[in-house]
Amino acid sequence: MIIEFGKRKTEKAYSNPHSRFSFGHQLFSVICGFLHLPNLPDNRLTQQIHNNGGGFGPVIGVVLGPHLGAISTIMGGLVGLLTGFFSHVSLFAGAAAAFCAGSLYSGRRDLCVLAYFSLLLLFGLCPFVGPVWLYPPLMWFQILGFVVLVSPLQSTAIKNMRNPKGNSHCLFSFFLTFLISTLAGQIAGSLMFELTFWPLFTVDVNGIKMFWQATVFLYPIERVAIALASTFIGVALCKALKSANIRP
Repeated sequence: MIIEFGKRKTEKAYSNPHSRFSFGHQLFSVICGFLHLPNLPDNRLTQQIHNNGGGFGPVIGVVLGPHLGAISTIMGGLVGLLTGFFSHVSLFAGAAAAFCAGSLYSGRRDLCVLAYFSLLLLFGLCPFVGPVWLYPPLMWFQILGFVVLVSPLQSTAIKNMRNPKGNSHCLFSFFLTFLISTLAGQIAGSLMFELTFWPLFTVDVNGIKMFWQATVFLYPIERVAIALASTFIGVALCKALKSANIRP
């Protein structure tokens, strides 16, 4: 009897969209903050989460939408930032990834295109240290991501995320969306790196050029790995939330 009463109260609370998203906003802010606490075990998973703010950001964006998702990611990241265990670079990367993933899932691809293109332009043309001036090949995978974003392939992926024709279509659609979102996060993080690392920590642009050259093939592998991990988490979470009638 007590269980049935609690179930009815929970269903009543989640029938209100405002309550639903307010709860989700608070929940994911707490999750983000917890993931960036310094007393977590030092293993490869937590290290990847700490170093790549875009890792969990796309999942939050899909669940909460572009604006609430970005805000929740920022609030959670601020916890890690204030404890000295989370950098401002990862903070902006996570927010950008959440915003782009939320925009795509909610059908606002125009917002994602605008954000992605703006970040790509600012990053590439950053005075003195931008890859356009130092090492243009660095941007090959980022540009490829933008081409996919504006192509019909992404349009199909958006439709299959909400109404999948099968498990394979669903997984691929989530993967493609999360890959674009994590790329946007990587561009945002790299832009913040440019704006703060030079000339505050170094005035040697050749050192930054060497860094661009060293990461030209590393970051695509990293982004694909993050997108794959986010895909399995995101698909399972969205199915669970739909089954519980917490989200449409």
